[in-house]
Amino acid sequence: MSCKNIIIQAGLADCPRKSRWPARLDLLQSSTGLILGLFMWGHMFFVASILFGKDAMWTITKLFEGFFFFGKSHPGLVSCVVGFVVVVFVLHALMAVRKFPINYRQWRTVRAHAKAMKHEDSTLWVWQVYTGFLLFFFASAHLYQMFVWPQNIGPYASADRVWSDSLWPFYLVMLLAVELHGGIGLYRLAVKWGWPNASRQKLKKVKWALTGFFLILGLATLAAYMKIGYEHRASVGERFTPDWVLEKDLSAGHHGDSL
Repeated sequence: MSCKNIIIQAGLADCPRKSRWPARLDLLQSSTGLILGLFMWGHMFFVASILFGKDAMWTITKLFEGFFFFGKSHPGLVSCVVGFVVVVFVLHALMAVRKFPINYRQWRTVRAHAKAMKHEDSTLWVWQVYTGFLLFFFASAHLYQMFVWPQNIGPYASADRVWSDSLWPFYLVMLLAVELHGGIGLYRLAVKWGWPNASRQKLKKVKWALTGFFLILGLATLAAYMKIGYEHRASVGERFTPDWVLEKDLSAGHHGDSL
């Protein structure tokens, strides 16, 4: 029976039904992307605490390690947070790969259409694919590092990693990729789901303003870690401890970032 011949739902059971799974997977991709985008912004503010001084960055680090709640640092708490982010990251990547061109011919067709149409949103999507591909490698490596060695986060420990371990090029590329990818992704989510109720032109202005702000913040933060790392290059491995902690806990034997 043809579905065109259905009258008042008669014969409806004989018609093939469209699967709801593509919509469910698309919702999963959107929700995981939103979580990662918001986490990205929060993470940027946390690492940028170094701009307010080593004491401020140490305090933020110890807050996540539970130092002010338990009286002792538990870096494993950071690993738990990173583990959750890894799960969300993997789910988002799996959902996003469904829409990637699967071979060079498809990729060339997408590029040709984007150039011919000169459609800005299509161009943004192409750049999102580029940056997403980079993040498969860069973000994965960074998350693994933070998950396995959460104790190596702190004013000196992080600065040594950036400068003495020569990872600043790695973080520079990842900063550019994650800010472009995340900014474009959140813009596309706003357009797709219609929130907030604003035109694409206004949303693009907000998107580029936020991308510019976080890029400047990220570059300033990276420069601060490079400066501290350069100044600390002769004492790699030493951990930073605020003066007030030394005065309070010296007798208890607490030292460094690994408190």
